[in-house]
Amino acid sequence: MDKQNSKYRWIVFVVVLFTYLLMASQRTAPGLITEQLMRDFHVTASTIGLLTSIQFFVYTSLQIPMGILADRYGPNFFLIIGATLTGFGTIIYSFGTHEFVLFFSRILTGIGDATIWVNMVLILAQWFYRKEFVRLIGIAGMTGSLGFLLATVPFSEWIDLLGWRAAFFSAGLLLCICGIVLYFVLVKKPKLLFKDEQVLVTAEGQREKPFVLVKRIFSHPQAWALFFCHFGVVGGYVGFISSWAVPYGTNMYDMTRSDASQFIMVGLIGALIGAPLTSWISSKVETIKKPYIIVHIIVLLGWCSFLLFKGYPSLFLLMLLFFIIGFGYGASALTFAAVRQSFPLNEAGIVSGFANTGGFLSAVLLPIIFGYLLDYFQSTTGNLANGYYYGFFAPVIFSIIGLFGVLFFKEKR
Repeated sequence: MDKQNSKYRWIVFVVVLFTYLLMASQRTAPGLITEQLMRDFHVTASTIGLLTSIQFFVYTSLQIPMGILADRYGPNFFLIIGATLTGFGTIIYSFGTHEFVLFFSRILTGIGDATIWVNMVLILAQWFYRKEFVRLIGIAGMTGSLGFLLATVPFSEWIDLLGWRAAFFSAGLLLCICGIVLYFVLVKKPKLLFKDEQVLVTAEGQREKPFVLVKRIFSHPQAWALFFCHFGVVGGYVGFISSWAVPYGTNMYDMTRSDASQFIMVGLIGALIGAPLTSWISSKVETIKKPYIIVHIIVLLGWCSFLLFKGYPSLFLLMLLFFIIGFGYGASALTFAAVRQSFPLNEAGIVSGFANTGGFLSAVLLPIIFGYLLDYFQSTTGNLANGYYYGFFAPVIFSIIGLFGVLFFKEKR
């Protein structure tokens, strides 16, 4: 019995995705307490924007090294360490008494978070056949959106019940437990079940030096097309909801934190639908590029609508726009289906990391841009509405770049 024919692979699937669910929730959960942190620690909006971006900066900078390491040494060890580091980082965050402690904790969380997607993709590729993989990558993308969903109303209520420190401590503790469970599921148990099966590193992967491999990937137009493709649909959405979506609702629409969290949940529902639906459509019509082009165009029009209505669309339209943008983020799982289609499996880790770098580079930039503009207009005119309006130019530009990326992607049939 091999891994791809065993029923045990579904246990691996569930445990890995549950860990991803919790780790994804901690990317955006701090956005629920943005204004509380500003009051408690006496920091500016720019500092909060930098605090949000630092995790995504660390995450982004480690994607390519993580891809190289995962391709060469296997993904299991790095995923186990990553879950544990994310747990420790979240626990330290809950004990933070100074802004420097918060920064350190988010850096630690970013290091742990950097392990999850690339290694999860490779683990699924090891345990499932290629046809199963194309369908399951959509479910994996949906799981990340479920994590964001967990960090809205449910986690907001958890914060209201326990206070933000106890809520983040409990989340960190659960992630540490997941790290222990992953060790038994990915390492300990498979050694007993699959004694004759060895994890082999390909001869090509052993011969090619990391510098040569990175240079070749960096010079590959297809890799850059996927980088910019991911840049356009991920960062605008992730970067906005992780830092400024809740303050946007409270400042522009006079919502409570819970109401704003509930409102942006519509976008997360869009992401939940977008991931499996676009994967299914792509497999059905046997093309990735055409559905992805349509997704990019719709997302671009969605962000442009914020500018059209001066940053203040009606509540109904805002609900629709968040659904559309969330749907586009969910559809970003197609990027990794394109990676699997365009590159050999022994290069899937580094190319996935490179493409993922594009998505989270925009997630680093967007909170900083919003924070700077909000501080500027607050100090000069006292009008936050102008800050949000000009801030929305950033995701519009990101979306245009993403559209060019998917147009230049050359699909292999």
